[in-house]
Amino acid sequence: MDLFEYNAKTKMAVEAPLADRMRPRTLDDFIGQSEAAGEGSLIRQAIAARRLFSMILWGPPGCGKTTLARLIARASEARFVEFSAVLSGVKDIRQVIQEARQLRDHHHRRTLLFVDEIHRFNKAQQDAFLHHVETGLITLIGATTENPSFEVIPALMSRCRVVVLQPHNPESLTAIIRQALADEERGVGRMNCRIDPQALDFLVRVADGDARSALNNLEMAVALCMRRETQGAENDAPVIRLADLETVLQKKALRYDKSGEEHFNLISALHKSLRGSDPDAALYWLARMLAAGEDPLYIARRMVRFASEDIGLADPQALSVALNGVEAFRFLGPPEGELALAQVAVHLATAPKSNAVYTAYKGAREAARRHGSLAVPLHIRNAPTGLMKDLGYGADYRYAHDYEDAFVAQSYLPPEIESHLYYRPSERGYEKAVKQRLDRWRRLTKKKRRPEGRRGAETS
Repeated sequence: MDLFEYNAKTKMAVEAPLADRMRPRTLDDFIGQSEAAGEGSLIRQAIAARRLFSMILWGPPGCGKTTLARLIARASEARFVEFSAVLSGVKDIRQVIQEARQLRDHHHRRTLLFVDEIHRFNKAQQDAFLHHVETGLITLIGATTENPSFEVIPALMSRCRVVVLQPHNPESLTAIIRQALADEERGVGRMNCRIDPQALDFLVRVADGDARSALNNLEMAVALCMRRETQGAENDAPVIRLADLETVLQKKALRYDKSGEEHFNLISALHKSLRGSDPDAALYWLARMLAAGEDPLYIARRMVRFASEDIGLADPQALSVALNGVEAFRFLGPPEGELALAQVAVHLATAPKSNAVYTAYKGAREAARRHGSLAVPLHIRNAPTGLMKDLGYGADYRYAHDYEDAFVAQSYLPPEIESHLYYRPSERGYEKAVKQRLDRWRRLTKKKRRPEGRRGAETS
């Protein structure tokens, strides 16, 4: 049932959550994900040609994975079977396979099997799909929030296309919310509620790309707004206000203007305080952002980036500390996990600073873009066959571990750029020791370089 679910215990029809009621009925109604499911996409072409393929939908919560799978089944007129990897086992899979075979043989109809959280299936459970996906008995659509390269077995990955879904952007989330407010049949349009622009902005920002979260929060805010209306607190049409969302979400909306300027101002202040080695300022801006309802994982991601961009090998532990802080926050959740983010901020602020890795990577990336596909030098190519050895692959390669200090002077760059230097370590923190080793190795390598005529003239 689209609007109501039957509760066996109470023997009553219970209205489904707003997020479930507002699922689009056709692909044309699907808001967002235009690259994956819009006009001209591979999915649309496959449905039009009646050549549906098995796929893995990879994306964050609330981006539309389940909705898209159902729409694909409806558009392709396939039988839709939905599995939860948490609740189903191999026995359930075998039953679906048997029913799919009967449906194909007797009714010439295909079965689309949707497996939510497919990354939770173990290897044996995933193996059970292989033959039937390959023969086309079932069309498998798996949904996962985890990188399928690590969580789905290679044999199954090779039989499926990976379709990447992105978090909803603010524009599509706004459209989804407004649609729910206006829809009198499935949404909350019959309540005749309006939403204050500041409240809408806050609702979109807190949802952080998750349409399900946005609609669930909207539904609670509408209920609060209507309760206030029935108590006679309002005479005009009910309006969802910022205070309603703060009550529902238990988050204060400190000043974050609609253009997003204050959001970027605060993250800039945090980043520059960390770079400036001021732990007190870093803690203040961190607290401001969390109090304003900023997604803690957004802040954590920025601090992980900072560990590489502004600290690098001056403190090799900084990146591990930042990543551990992310995991600690995920494990504890707010508010306890916020202390882990505070610990990360203090560590990053007080660590020695170097942007040498950041600068080196930018230089190497620019060189790769500018010089194109330079050939890999023959002596460091792999030579697994006799033909490759005859062609000189791997010839004259010197194995570093056969030499003192596990170092041998030889070139690893194409001759056109072998004199380039990208990484220039600082004299700060652990990088000082790295610089001493690297300077010695570079001096030895320079003496062994090819004749000047074979080197590129450019240095950096």
